[in-house]
This record gives sequence, structure tokens and C-alpha cells, in this order.
Amino acid sequence: MDRNKAAFGPAPEPAPGPFPGPFPEPAPGPFPGPTPESEGAPEAVPDAPEAVPEPAPRNELTVEDLLSFPALQLRLLAGAGGLRRAVSWAHVSELDDPTPWLLGAEMIMTTGLAIPRTAARQRAYLERLDDAGVCALALSAHLHMPPLTKAFFAAAEERGMPVLEIPLAVPFVAVAQEVAAAVQEDSRQRLGAQLQVFGALRWLASENLDTATLFRRLERLSGYDVYVCTPQGRPLLPGVPAPDPGAIPDSVDAPPTIPGGFALPVLAPGGPAGFLVAFAREGARPAGLAVVQHIATVAALQLAIVRTEQETLRREGAETLAELLQDVLDPAAARRRLQRHAIEGETALLVVRGVSEEALLRSLDGQPYLLLGRGEDRYVLGSPELRGAVAAMPGVAAGMSRPFPPGEPLGVPQREALWAASNAAESGRPLVRYGDDGTGRWLPDDPAVLAALVEHVLGEVLRYDAAHGTQMLPSVRTWMERDRRTDDAAAALHIHPNTLAYRLRRFTEITGRDPASTAAFAEIWLAIRAAAHLGLTEGAAERANGA
Repeated sequence: MDRNKAAFGPAPEPAPGPFPGPFPEPAPGPFPGPTPESEGAPEAVPDAPEAVPEPAPRNELTVEDLLSFPALQLRLLAGAGGLRRAVSWAHVSELDDPTPWLLGAEMIMTTGLAIPRTAARQRAYLERLDDAGVCALALSAHLHMPPLTKAFFAAAEERGMPVLEIPLAVPFVAVAQEVAAAVQEDSRQRLGAQLQVFGALRWLASENLDTATLFRRLERLSGYDVYVCTPQGRPLLPGVPAPDPGAIPDSVDAPPTIPGGFALPVLAPGGPAGFLVAFAREGARPAGLAVVQHIATVAALQLAIVRTEQETLRREGAETLAELLQDVLDPAAARRRLQRHAIEGETALLVVRGVSEEALLRSLDGQPYLLLGRGEDRYVLGSPELRGAVAAMPGVAAGMSRPFPPGEPLGVPQREALWAASNAAESGRPLVRYGDDGTGRWLPDDPAVLAALVEHVLGEVLRYDAAHGTQMLPSVRTWMERDRRTDDAAAALHIHPNTLAYRLRRFTEITGRDPASTAAFAEIWLAIRAAAHLGLTEGAAERANGA
């Protein structure tokens, strides 16, 4: 039986009057009352449009299909470019903004109560529906319809948003029944897709799929192109691309419907980790919101797996770096360990201060490295290119060693990085590379030789400061760093210039070296740099700054 006849029964003979029967011929004009705003509005388009329509997923109900149903007597008023849009449901709404309650691909039917009267508000109303994924707007002929403006019809044409007229004799429920009957078959396909998405959990357990392969399968099943990202728009899962920033919701509480698809939060312990964005794929049969919700759940499970693997790898990396710093790994074993963490080629050691471990992890995200915390210092081993990400962190004071082959002992790089980090903290620079300071080139790498130099020149004053709680060595260092300008150095030390002059005299008495002498100045300066290289002056400097 013809479903249109089943829905409405046989058409009666035309009767006299303004409406000749339950299925009258379309009225000659779209809606009543031309106004200055509605002058020039386009005439109805009874035949198929010449504009190239949007491609539609095969076997889905489209707006064009609804126009072809004789019983509905629908007429196209504007938006011919969108006739191939898929229709998932037909819903009556007289709300000015029904979009928070929509899922996408609905045809909205209204008697006209929802349509604003001004041109700007009419255009905004239509654009709001289109942005929410509404497939078409169906208007009841006459009734409460205000005059439609040129701006309204122009927006429909620009966006390819079909605007239809429903005759008074055709009840809204008849349109809804036609749509429900037509989409019933598609609903069975969507249920099948849901069940297959549930099978993704079995794939994870039995096939050991990588993340990229898993999501390619989910895309084929669902009919969507899937993207996953952090709230800032960075990739969240390896092998899964991030969407265009414009598709990312402003809040996890935003409605799930976006133009062309859905956007859902990816949940994680402590709060949402990001968003899953799914766009209907051209030529496919999108399986709907329920399937996208299941894919978001799979994404959350996969994220938990990836994070567990990353944490395990991070702990293994910390153990490896600790063993390298203790020099208990031979070079061959060290290289094998580093290759497991994708660290190959020239490497460098960084000592990072002044930032939290969490901030450092975010800064280095996506790059291979080993990380170990020691007190307030964070040791990072990786490519010398890491310096850019580290130096960009607010408040950081970091030092980097000279580059060296992977697997080499870290004794010398550690001293270099520590010295450079201290230099960065003292100078206020975010990152210092060992060797940037010309003095470093004149110092030997052997710590025993450095220690002998410090002991020979500064040993007595170091012991004197330690025994008496004085700051003679930091005072001399500050005076030298400020080019022997006593007033500037005293201001930096927060002491009177006479107090600084007294400390300089006492330094000469204890060491037997007058820093005003050029020869003694050079020897003292190199010894101070060697002491900083060995980390012997940090505590004294802190005491001086607190004096």
C-alpha cells in the first residue's frame, strides 16, 4: 500500500472556497504581506534547483525526498543547495532558540510564532538553526507567519539551508509520521553500528591494536571523521589528529551538536582531558550521537591506557637517568636504554630550576626525554633542541651542558649543567648553555683539578666564612661581577660601602691576594668560577642575598 495513502486516505473531490480540498495547490506567493523589508523576496522554487546540491549519505532520507512525497505537498522557498541534506527527525518548535535541545539533522516545523519580525533577527534565527545542524526549516502557510525579509532568504541561499512551506491542510503530525517511517530502516543500521563499536573493547583486548588503527576502524563503522584534542587544541592521543580550533567547544557543558557533527568531552580522572570531535563523512551513513558517545568512551579508555604506558616509561626513564648519573651503566647498555625512549643522536643534560614538574612535563610534551627530580632540581636528558621549550617557561632558571654522544658518562655534563643553572639563576636569564660564558673555556673538565684550584686560592676564605657565618667570598664575587664598582656592589648586597671595603681588606689578609691587583684578580675570578662549577658557592651566595 502507498504509505501516503495509508497516512491520509484517498484525496476527496475539491470543494469550493479558498482551499479547494485537503491538498490545495501551492499559493502563488510564499507568505502574506510584502513590506519594505520583504520586497524582492524570491519566489517559490517548485522544481528541482539548478544549484549543485550537497552530497548526501546513501540510503538516507533527504530534504529532496520529502519534497517528492505527494501527500506532503511541500514547497521549496529558498536554500536549494541543501536539498541533499539528511533528515533524522521532524520536530515542532515555537522557541526562539531550540538549539540546546537538538542533536543535528532535524527538520524544524513552526507556525510562525518563533520567527522574529526584523530582518536582522530573522537572519540570526536561521543562522542559529543552521549552525546547530538543522537540516531544513518548514513554515506553515499563513497562520502566524510574519512577512519574511530579503535578509532571511539571502541567508538561506548563502548557507544552502532549505526553507519549506507546509500547506495549511497538511498537519505537522503527518510530516513527522512520514519522516519517522522513512528513518526506521536507518535506525536499524545505527543500532548495528553501536553494537560494533562495543566490539572495540574486544579489539583492544584480543588484537592489541595501536591507537591510530583502532580509530580508523571506528571511523569506518560510524561514518564520521574523528578528531581528539586537549582543551587547548593539541593532540591528545597518538595517531589521532586534532580538529580545527574553531570546532572545539568553549566548555564541557556545551551542547553536543556542532555544524556537521558532534563534539563531546573525553573524561579522565580529575576532570575532562579534552574533546572528541566527529564530523559526518561525505558519502557515508553517520550513525548518530549515541555511537559518537560510545567512541568518546573508547577514547577515554584508550587515554587511560596511553597514560599508564607513558607513566611506566617515564619511571623507567627516571631510573635510567639515575643510573647514568651514578655511572653504573656501560655505554652500550646506556645506548640501548636510550633507544627505547627514542633518544638517539647528540644529547645534552639540562638542570631546570624554578618551575614545577607538572609545568615541565607540559612544556616537553611530545618530545623524547628522560626526567629525574633531585631536590629542587629537575634533570632532563634529551636532544639539545629541548632548550627552546625549557627557556620559554615563565620563571625558569636552567642550565645546559655541551652536547655529547648518547651513552657517555654524565659526570662532566652534570657539572656543566649545574654551573650553567647557577649562572642562569644569578644573571636572571631563563637558560644558560655551558660555554656561553668565555671563562668556562679556560677551566679544565677534571673536577679534581678544579677542586685543587679552589683549595689553593679560596680554601682559607671558604673555611672562614663557614666557621664565622660571614659572607666575604660572596661579597668579593659581587664586587667583581659589578666591575669593581664599590657603591653598586654594596647596594646589591644591601650593605654600606664601608662594610664592603672592610670585607675586601679582610679577604686580602686571609688569602694573601689583593683583588685590586690585575694578576690576583684573574686568579681569584677563575677560582670563583671553578667553585661555582663544583657547586661550592651556592650556599654562601644564598646567605649573602639574605644578609
